[in-house]
Amino acid sequence: MARIVMKFGGTSVADIARIRNVARHVKREVDAGHEVAVVVSAMSGKTNELVGWVQDASKAEGSNLNIYDAREYDAVVASGEQVTSGLLALTLQAMGVNARSWQGWQIPIKTDGAHGAARIAEIDGSFLIKRFGEGQVAVVAGFQGIAPDNRLSTLGRGGSDTSAVAIAAAVKADRCDIYTDVDGVYTTDPRIEPKARRLSKISFEEMLEMASLGAKVLQVRSVELAMVHRVRTFVRSSFEDPDAPGMGDLLNPPGTLICDEEEIVEQQVVTGIAYAKDEAQISLRRVADRPGVSAGIFGPLAEANINVDMIVQNISEDGKFTDITFTVPSGDLDKALFVLGKVKETIGFDAVQSEPGMSKVSVIGIGMRSHAGVAATAFKALADRSINIRAITTSEIKISILIDGPYTELAVRTLHSVYGLDKQ
Repeated sequence: MARIVMKFGGTSVADIARIRNVARHVKREVDAGHEVAVVVSAMSGKTNELVGWVQDASKAEGSNLNIYDAREYDAVVASGEQVTSGLLALTLQAMGVNARSWQGWQIPIKTDGAHGAARIAEIDGSFLIKRFGEGQVAVVAGFQGIAPDNRLSTLGRGGSDTSAVAIAAAVKADRCDIYTDVDGVYTTDPRIEPKARRLSKISFEEMLEMASLGAKVLQVRSVELAMVHRVRTFVRSSFEDPDAPGMGDLLNPPGTLICDEEEIVEQQVVTGIAYAKDEAQISLRRVADRPGVSAGIFGPLAEANINVDMIVQNISEDGKFTDITFTVPSGDLDKALFVLGKVKETIGFDAVQSEPGMSKVSVIGIGMRSHAGVAATAFKALADRSINIRAITTSEIKISILIDGPYTELAVRTLHSVYGLDKQ
């Protein structure tokens, strides 16, 4: 017998037929004698609809401003998961499974007070463990908790993944299964490279890089939480037949296991290729090279909630000036230029140049720690394809390269091939 947390995303519970399919997955684990908690998202599209209602209701007559009370936003938007959890509990009951729905505040999942983007502060697993002892499946509404002001709080987009991993850590689950519309984590996006392969295992560190660099399989915060608490996490497809061979395998069910590096016996040098489109490049020319300049540039950008990514600095020959190049999301380009315009006189730079439509392509792999020449291989492969590199950043297990947007797919396919990721 094992203790399992199962999480189902919006596409998996999009309608009653899919909820019945989800219930079959849950019943399979219950029939195998496991203790099960289920975390559900809102039905596909429902959260967007609820957010739209909040925005429409909050507009003053004749105004286009979307300014609203974040506490009421949470009260409305959290209802999507409440509906799904009740429907799944009803469906399980109709199948003869002892199930009950629970909202985040009933567990309770305690969060901080940042309504709309709250972070989990504490979960006492004793309530759910008590329900396990009674033979009950707890169907928990994801994405939500209770804030210090005793009001509903939501965890931000993708928060149900975080809810599931946090609950798995709280009850000391043997594993956390994240069911989604794909059957695992791939070496790259199969829509770009048909030869992309599903990984049987990937380390927490690699998955964190993949998620933060554009892979949409898991929400970044959930991977961080899984890594901190060492929660073995499987990415699985809810659309596979619940009763297909191997689906009930306790140790190695179909999908991708996200786990400690030590569980991966034979490490690949490169595990995957991730990409992020719609990056914008900003260059500040002839910036006075003196202490405090970088803080004067990036501090105001941070205060404006602009996420700065790649940063490259080139010092002039005489050491008096520097050119600073960095990237921001294309959607934040105008705001970033406005902020930089306000600090130009304080900082002192000759000109600011910008270019949208960039892409960041990243090579990821824990094997890079012990292998030389990984970066050189990437640079040569891209040069052979006449792909110009605008900027480069590296970490212990990652190389990120900024290129012109139209070359994104070619770069992904080229790097996927040169590292042998298209081979079994």
